[in-house]
Amino acid sequence: MSNIYSNSIFWIDTDKIKPNPYQPRRDFDEARLQDLADSIKQYGVLQPLTVSRVEVEKEGGEGLVTEYELIAGERRLRAAKLAQVSQVPVIIRTGDTAIMKLELAILENLQREDLNSVDRARAFFRLASEFKFTHNEIAKKMGKSREYVSNSLRILTLPEEILNGLSEGKITEGHTRPILMLVDHPEEQLVLFKEIVYKKITVREAERLARKIAYDRVRKKEFMPDPEITELEEEFQEKLGTRVHIDKKELGGQIKIDFFSTEDLRAILDLINKSVVDKKPEDMMENYITQTVDNSPDVPRLEAEELSIDDSTQEEKDKTDTDLYNISNFSV
Repeated sequence: MSNIYSNSIFWIDTDKIKPNPYQPRRDFDEARLQDLADSIKQYGVLQPLTVSRVEVEKEGGEGLVTEYELIAGERRLRAAKLAQVSQVPVIIRTGDTAIMKLELAILENLQREDLNSVDRARAFFRLASEFKFTHNEIAKKMGKSREYVSNSLRILTLPEEILNGLSEGKITEGHTRPILMLVDHPEEQLVLFKEIVYKKITVREAERLARKIAYDRVRKKEFMPDPEITELEEEFQEKLGTRVHIDKKELGGQIKIDFFSTEDLRAILDLINKSVVDKKPEDMMENYITQTVDNSPDVPRLEAEELSIDDSTQEEKDKTDTDLYNISNFSV
């Protein structure tokens, strides 16, 4: 019977075929899926799907029902359902273990070059974690080098936002190399990711920026910056979600904030407005003068008893001013 299954093509109802639990692919391009559905409407499913036969017990224990578990061809199955095709051609495989189903699903997608780099890395991770494969063993099964497998798995160390951008095609797999150079600084990785997306920079330019960021960090450590300024820079970067540099001078200084678009700039302004205490400029200047006077040893201070209050009336003040400049009050 197994030989008959393996060498024959059967027509199976689409609603009897269940998804492959080991399918490594998560993202399906809706536009391309619709194109395939339109083609299936016109020409039918030209390449058979691969399934395994599964006996499932009915609810209430009233016998068994036959179902089919998809091994390869999920994109074709989805398009067939979209095209409202009731039956599809399949090849039924028997005796496949869970690991064999996963291998077949990965191999099919790799051979068709349909698997994006994030899904491929996750599939390799499943082979390593669930089935205890070494990187060398995975490489041999996929027909790739051990370095290819190891580098693919490194992608999974990136923040989720960057992984989503990679899956959606906002950045290429080549862009992940310079981002991974900053693996110890996730906030810098996100900043570089935004620069790649908004400024449309090349892989080579991204590598140059990553090296510059890494060099600047080493240089900061060598010159032993003010730890308080470094802490403030990190707080600013965490709150604003972008790179911030504080250039402290002898008196005052500058704060440089990176942004990538007008919307980004407005978002930063909104964050600042929410965080800053509502103070008048004159109040801030008065506080600065007060602190400067209080902290300066050269500025004389008046004790309470040295202060006097002039309580004379305006008429008396006017008379005093007139007498002061009256020529009759001067003698030769």
